[in-house]
Amino acid sequence: MPSNIEIKARVHDVTSLHKLASELSQSQGSQLVQEDTFFCVPRGRLKLRHLKGCPSELISYDRPDQQGPKESVFFIAKVQNPEEIKVTLGHALGIRGIVRKLRTLYLVGQTRIHVDNVENLGHYMELEVMMQPGQSADEGEQIANELMEKLGVKSCDLIDTAYIDMLEPTNQHTSN
Repeated sequence: MPSNIEIKARVHDVTSLHKLASELSQSQGSQLVQEDTFFCVPRGRLKLRHLKGCPSELISYDRPDQQGPKESVFFIAKVQNPEEIKVTLGHALGIRGIVRKLRTLYLVGQTRIHVDNVENLGHYMELEVMMQPGQSADEGEQIANELMEKLGVKSCDLIDTAYIDMLEPTNQHTSN
C-alpha cells in the first residue's frame, strides 16, 4: 500500500516560505491549479482531483486527524471522464464539498513541499514524505521534522485536519 508521512500548517509569510522552498529544492517550483471534489464516504476521504492541463485522479486516502507528522495511506486511479465520474459518484454518495487551490510544488529528495493558496482559507503548506519500500514511518517522520525546521514551520501552526474539513460551516477550525 502506498503511503506518505504528512504535515499541514498555516503560513504567515508566504514569500519567505517560497524563497526557502526554492532554495531547498533548487527550483522555482511548479504551479498547479487544482479543484478537489470530495464525496461523502463512511471511512477516510474520497476526492476527484481535477488538475488544469493534466489527467484527473480519483484519490481515496485515510489518515488520522492529528497535528504533526502522520501517516496517510492512499489509492489513486487515473480518470479519463472526470465529469461523468463526478456526476455518478455525486449521485451515489453525495458531494461533501469542493476545495479550489493554487499549489506551488517543490521537490526536495523524497518529499513534496506544497505551498497552497486555498480559496476561502488563505495560505497553507504541506509536506508529503513519499515513503519508499521498506522505509519505516519513524524515518519518514524524521525527514518531515527536519524539513519543518529548515522551513521555519512552528508546531503552533500545525493543522490537524483537511482543507475540506476547515471549509465546512460547522467546523470550529479557523485559518487565523
